[in-house]
Amino acid sequence: MSGKSVVFIAFLERENLGIGYMHAILSEAGYDVHIIDVRKDKEEILQELKELDPLLLGFSVIFENHIYDFQTHIDYLRTNGIHSHFTAGGHFASLRPADLFEIAPSLDSLVRFEGESTILDLVNHLQKGTDWKQVVGISYRDNGTLVNTTLRPLEPDLDAFPLPFRSKLEEYALDKKYATLLAGRGCIYNCAFCDIREFYGQSPGPVKRIRKPERVVEEMEYLHKEHDCSVFLFQDDDFPVLTNRTSDWVHEFCKALRDKNLVGKILWKINCRPDEVDFELFEIMKGHGLFKVYLGIEDGTDAGLKEMNKRLKVHDHIEGIQVLKELGISIDYGFMLFQPSSTYNSVNANLAFLEQICQDGYMPVSFLKMMPYLATRIEKELREEGRLKGRPGFLDYDFKEESLDDFYDFVSESFSFWLYASNGLNNIYKWAVNYLLVFNYFHKSFGKIDRISEGILNEVADANHFIIKTMNELSALFESGDYTVENDIILDKYRSAIEHKHQSALKKASDMIEEIEIHFITKGLLA
Repeated sequence: MSGKSVVFIAFLERENLGIGYMHAILSEAGYDVHIIDVRKDKEEILQELKELDPLLLGFSVIFENHIYDFQTHIDYLRTNGIHSHFTAGGHFASLRPADLFEIAPSLDSLVRFEGESTILDLVNHLQKGTDWKQVVGISYRDNGTLVNTTLRPLEPDLDAFPLPFRSKLEEYALDKKYATLLAGRGCIYNCAFCDIREFYGQSPGPVKRIRKPERVVEEMEYLHKEHDCSVFLFQDDDFPVLTNRTSDWVHEFCKALRDKNLVGKILWKINCRPDEVDFELFEIMKGHGLFKVYLGIEDGTDAGLKEMNKRLKVHDHIEGIQVLKELGISIDYGFMLFQPSSTYNSVNANLAFLEQICQDGYMPVSFLKMMPYLATRIEKELREEGRLKGRPGFLDYDFKEESLDDFYDFVSESFSFWLYASNGLNNIYKWAVNYLLVFNYFHKSFGKIDRISEGILNEVADANHFIIKTMNELSALFESGDYTVENDIILDKYRSAIEHKHQSALKKASDMIEEIEIHFITKGLLA
């Protein structure tokens, strides 16, 4: 094997498991692999690449809205003398190859769908100087014509892959490090707003594959012992709570955690459906370290859930949430208050649902607008209706009522920092809860910590009450038409009230986190 290297350019704000697996595959084959964060300065990246002289440069285009950031880097590097083979992978590259070549014509190839075996095959061909265009699972352009080679079958045994490469693990909370990992890939469901089924359904093979529970635990044991990792965040779109309608996988997983003596030493978080939450099963899971569950709730009406093809009812949400609350398992969730078919009636009904599940302060009110991601049913329907606007990666739509667009724009502008910013109120609340969960799990709970916990619950409940009340008032105002978007005294008053409430609550939440940290240090618990 020559000294040629392989370099990936990826968005590394969070751990990129896809690149981690490909790094491991290529390293095992003897290649020198490097990963560069796309957010680094272009000149700095250029200098690194000139020193490395990579055989292949791979761009991990995971998120649609980063397409043009990658395109800028691709053109800059090519123009400035990087002659490596340029390839790209991810959902956009896989599902819209022609569009990506149009946006970034300097690319030589695209690795489509599951990339571990394909990237190794491609690099081997480049290393040997053989015809790389024969590689299965890629796209390229031949004199301007798109060529898609035969799709590579999905790997049936995910445990056949080596463990993914990981850079230095970061702190989760209170001196505890975390790692992301997968128990499986794919999803058997087909929600109207999601492209996961489309992504895994194109290639031959089962759309849902699950690792052996004991192998997952072996990875956790390795990370715990060798990298001092105590918090594990599963990235599965749907964690295997139920497989073949049984909970055998989870029971075997929990047994393996006991056998490896990890119970009491680690915490783990999963993503699942509300209708998979069962009291007895999740009580067992909590006893083995489950501390947080992300639920894809998305809508609080039966009509909305049916339109999304969620195959759920509102009572499934309520029952699942209630079980998690009774067990003291933290909840995060997704919710799309604004959708292509939204009306004031549907928005108001969903606000009532959010009030029902969030009024106790167990979790902060949070919501988004449903976006028409590529290859989803929603994107197709909006395209057929002529309602899509914008460019690839930034596709959007208008609502059927113009005033609803104004309502959404105002709410998005006024609550944006509160709801979505990394240092906004919702995120600070979530971190305060994370700190408490870590503290109480790994250390004996103290009276002061209990008081802080109660204080956070009350503060979240108060903030939730404010946001629901404000949203209801704004909904009525915009539906009435008694507003002007520009130079409106009433809207200015709402802007000021929202900003004042946000700053006041943010300070209280930040002070509570600081109290936990100080208490942690003064008790001599810092490693």
